Amino acid sequence: MIRLTRKVFTDLAIWMTGLGLVMGVLFPFFAVMMGVPTEYVLTPGFFAATMAAGFIVGGVNIWLARSIVGSRLHILAERMRFVESNLMKISRTGDINNCTPEACHIPVDSEDEIGESGKAFNYLVEALAASHRNDASVRSFGAMLASQLDLEALVNEALQQLLQHMKADAGAILIATEGQIRIAASRGIRTPDSLKSSDHVRFALQSEKRLCVTLPEDVAVEGVLTDFRPREVIVEPVLYKGVPLGAIILASAAGFAEELKSRLDLFGQGMALAMNNALTHDRLQKLAALDPLTGIYNRRFGMARLSEEFSRAVRTTGSLGVMMFDIDHFKKVNDTYGHLAGDRVLIQVAKTARAALREGDILMRYGGEEFLVILPAASKENSRDVGERMRRMVEETSVADGDQMVRVTISLGITSYPELEVASEQDLVKRADEALYTAKESGRNKVIVR
Repeated sequence: MIRLTRKVFTDLAIWMTGLGLVMGVLFPFFAVMMGVPTEYVLTPGFFAATMAAGFIVGGVNIWLARSIVGSRLHILAERMRFVESNLMKISRTGDINNCTPEACHIPVDSEDEIGESGKAFNYLVEALAASHRNDASVRSFGAMLASQLDLEALVNEALQQLLQHMKADAGAILIATEGQIRIAASRGIRTPDSLKSSDHVRFALQSEKRLCVTLPEDVAVEGVLTDFRPREVIVEPVLYKGVPLGAIILASAAGFAEELKSRLDLFGQGMALAMNNALTHDRLQKLAALDPLTGIYNRRFGMARLSEEFSRAVRTTGSLGVMMFDIDHFKKVNDTYGHLAGDRVLIQVAKTARAALREGDILMRYGGEEFLVILPAASKENSRDVGERMRRMVEETSVADGDQMVRVTISLGITSYPELEVASEQDLVKRADEALYTAKESGRNKVIVR
């Protein structure tokens, strides 16, 4: 239809008024065709009356159109302006609480074009709300990932947020390193270690594709995976440049909506980068803490651990043993067999010493051929037992140098807190060093406890 103005209702008023006037002009001739005498209808007064009636009908139609159609369009326009203002607010503040479907929906009370417009608007609002929820979740998750470099803290915080944002009831994060899979974090899973041998996990890591397992409602799995009956389980491989770093496992009692699965795509991208950074940081931290020759802790890191253990012993009134030992006549080994053989001896002694220690004991290279051992919760007697075991094992060990076998012995000095009252961990080291000196001066290959 030809547009007369830039306003729809103004055009409608013109066309309806014009139609009413035309009908008013044509009606007298129609009346004549129906048999009404011409002297009654083809008169100026009758023409004026029918045209006035047509004009009134046109006006009433315009009023009805504005009341019925216009009011609904006005509501639609108001909601659009409301959504626009909220979008502007979200872009400034990131607050999506006011832009919810409940706040922006318009009532749909007709099954015509107006009703379809309302439905389309409501669908648009829901899509926008879902987009903003995803955006807010990804921003929150990304901010957390960017703030963490420590691997343990990262995976625990990441799992907590994944459970929240994905509306999952249980989950775990697995890390694949050096050909092994280990459980880095888990929530709500009764036997998380069983995930390491799961066929689903292996398949997801090998295929590098998400695996969704939907369980029938009549299948009970309590006590096998989680503390509830999951409806759906997702295994999401974490890939960095095509290399599997691990997997995210999420379980839900209600299942996961498509919106949530799309959200997991975005989470996975950020998780891969953050996990790679944390793993790299973890490897660098270990390299910085290790002696490059023997593979045990270096002096800087080892002394930091000694300070931590001493503070813990003081705080908990527990025991702490300190052992210092070195290789007897090590200079003679270097002079006789060469420095390469001397390095092999250092490596073997460190390996043997580590095998002689208890789980939780800390071995460090203190300097040259000298080593320091931290023995948490060990009294002097406990420390002596460990020292004697280590001395015998080293004495019985040999290192090949061509056709010859190089044998060495060690001397050890031991002390323990609180049997020895000291003010700091440095005093413990000093007393152990004095005991070591006594062991060397009194014949070597022996343990002295002070």
